[in-house]
Amino acid sequence: MGRALVIGCGGTLGFAWTAAVLAELERQGWDPRTADVLVGTSAGAELVALLGSGISAGAIHDGSDRLVATHLSSPRGPRALPGLPRSALPGLGLSRAALARRTDLLAGLAGLLPRGSGDAQWLVDLGDALTATGDTGRDWVAHPATWLVAADARSGERIPFGRADAPHAPLGQAIAASWAIPGWFPPVRIGDRAFLDGGTVSPTSADLLLPRVGDGSIDEVVVVAPMSSHGGAPARGLTRVERLLRRPMTRRVDREVAALRAAGARVVRIEPTLADLDAMGANFMDGSRVEHVRAAAARTTPTLVAQRLRDHPAPRRR
Repeated sequence: MGRALVIGCGGTLGFAWTAAVLAELERQGWDPRTADVLVGTSAGAELVALLGSGISAGAIHDGSDRLVATHLSSPRGPRALPGLPRSALPGLGLSRAALARRTDLLAGLAGLLPRGSGDAQWLVDLGDALTATGDTGRDWVAHPATWLVAADARSGERIPFGRADAPHAPLGQAIAASWAIPGWFPPVRIGDRAFLDGGTVSPTSADLLLPRVGDGSIDEVVVVAPMSSHGGAPARGLTRVERLLRRPMTRRVDREVAALRAAGARVVRIEPTLADLDAMGANFMDGSRVEHVRAAAARTTPTLVAQRLRDHPAPRRR
């Protein structure tokens, strides 16, 4: 039997919080790199690319790996606010898919956002650096099942780049496609298709593992979901806007986790505590709050991770 790790979207602050969770999982006895399948969306795609290339969770969290430190300090990284939008609406396919009930309403609304003007080159550079230091002889990470989820801008179909049946994509382009937040970054063209952030359709895409659960190759799933808050999360002021976005994402994760459990998988679901959300504030892209998030996570993750692993069977060691 096998286990999978799913890391959801979450922007700059979701990345920082998730890195702390992964480091704590490692400290408590489970190395996330040993998962049989790694599934990442948006910032989660960035993280599973690092894990899939062999970098430890602890080194990602504390920046002790030189490549990670260079990446996280890049001046080309995302800004707290999007740049001036372009006039085009590249995600209208998501809106059409929502009208046809192939995607959720949230995806449909995302499809109405204008073309972003951000530059995702820092993500392409990360992919190039990871593959240059690897020994696979190809433009992907060494881990044999590292999936980076993006959404087809015309149909809303989720594509897990790195899965055997997905279109070929260089690692950097796949990370950038999974990170292509509507209104923030432009779509990323891979082959003859354009792709947007996979989080527009699902914050985690944990349900992509259902065939693996069904055939018995995966029976344990650890879901780390920065944009989900099962049971709700009260807020004041501008953070109420963030909660409006979080609610439908939580409902989607609820459904995916329920489906995995109904199929027979044991699921460990890890989400931010209220203290973590207070540290994040209203804007998950606000890099000025990274240290606040890291400080809060240092206090919350030891108990949070221990409780979640106790509430649900922890991944078995081999």
